[in-house]
Parts: sequence; C-alpha cells; structure tokens
Amino acid sequence: MSQKNGSVDIFGLLTEDTNVNSEKKKRREALLAPTGVKDVFQDGKISINSYTCLGVQCKECIKVCPTTALYWGGGKVAIIEDLCVYCGACILNCQVDDCIKMERTRKDGRVEKFSKSKEILLFQKKANTNKRVQRVQSVMLKPQDYYTKYPKTRQK
Repeated sequence: MSQKNGSVDIFGLLTEDTNVNSEKKKRREALLAPTGVKDVFQDGKISINSYTCLGVQCKECIKVCPTTALYWGGGKVAIIEDLCVYCGACILNCQVDDCIKMERTRKDGRVEKFSKSKEILLFQKKANTNKRVQRVQSVMLKPQDYYTKYPKTRQK
C-alpha cells in the first residue's frame, strides 16, 4: 500500500490491483491451454456443500468436469478455482439439487446464479433463443427498408 505524507495513494492501489488481475489471468490461460477448453465467462464462483454431497457414492461431477477442476481429496469433492471455467457440467450431472452452487459473470456483465440442473438448462435456452432472434433480425428487412424496396402501389 503506497502512502505519501500520511495519505493513501489511490492510483497506486488501482495499479497494484490491475497487476494482480493480469497475473491471475495469465496463470489461468496457462493452466487452461493444455485442456483445450475455451474460457467463456469473465468471472465466477463455485462451491460444494459437503453435507449434502454424495461424492463417496457417485463422483459424477468429477467425471464430467472438462478441465479436471473437481477432484476427490480429503474425503470430499474439492475444487481448483483457477481451473474451473464455470460451464455447469458438474451441476447438470449432480444427483442432489443445491449441492453445487455456481455464480458466473458473462462478458456483457450479466450475472447468472444457479444450483439446479433445471436453472442451467433455462439459462442455455434463453441464450440460444437470443442468438436465434439476432440471426433472424440480421436477415429480415426492417420496415423502413421494406417500404423503400416495395413501394405501395395504389389500386384504381
């Protein structure tokens, strides 16, 4: 923390925070490079409720994790946060609702929170619907363009 004459240097703190974030981003890219998995989400959090987890019996979330961010350690399912891409595959395959909780931030700033497979499927459906609507709008003529291309003819 930088200080000058008993006051705090705010700009110095901002620069330090930027350096930490860029180092974290570089480390994350280096960890994900061998897996071939694309990092879609800007930021996120994941947690596992060890009281409701049936990890000893199933370990399905560990099997489906594309980056091996989930592993069995210390008698429970554990997470390596730097490897998690917040895809939600673990929640989709979990047998217990609200066992794994995830919060992720899209690149446009929207925050998504879920802990049930139904919620993930609804988020995916909404995202895919928005993409389809955008594709249709890019192909369709706007009303003003339609009227210039096909002028109204008067019937006599």
